[in-house]
Amino acid sequence: MTPTALAPSVPLAAPASPPAAGLPAPPAARHAPPARDAYRDAMARLGAAVNIVTTDGPGGRAGFTASAVCSVTDDPPTLLVCLNRAASAYPAVQANGVLCVNVLGAGGRALSDLFGGKTPMEARFAAADWAVAASGAPVLDGAAASFDCRIVGRQAVGTHDVLFCEVLAVARHAEAHGLVYFGRGYHDLRAGAH
Repeated sequence: MTPTALAPSVPLAAPASPPAAGLPAPPAARHAPPARDAYRDAMARLGAAVNIVTTDGPGGRAGFTASAVCSVTDDPPTLLVCLNRAASAYPAVQANGVLCVNVLGAGGRALSDLFGGKTPMEARFAAADWAVAASGAPVLDGAAASFDCRIVGRQAVGTHDVLFCEVLAVARHAEAHGLVYFGRGYHDLRAGAH
């Protein structure tokens, strides 16, 4: 495979000359962000695990599909989850303050599509078997891994909240397998498969 050079979204500026002695460096020049379509096309090349994020509590039971999930630190164990404030699950997640990240395994596309669409919440949960985590959040039976969490912080960025989630407990499937979203499509992964 031949590496491809990155095409900048705007022309790159010439390197700045060093500031005169005793003067502060000039502020960095601001460039226009890449066009929305260009950004989305580039993000389609960033493969990500597919997760069903669930919650239950005073705000009700809800769940959504998310690929914007990652580890922040292992001490204390903390994940971040990005959630659109316009999502149907948002009010419940906000009210409950807990969630469970259920990592989908190979073959989980139908459940991902169900939780990622406009399907009513009860129909989403009726499509799989669930246990209840210590936090009260639903845990998907057969998930590749599950992370039971309480939300300890949030930061609004654009249309989304970035939720910082302290992990209370973990569970993992005996077989190593996963579901990844890449190139606008699902791909099953199995340990040892090439």
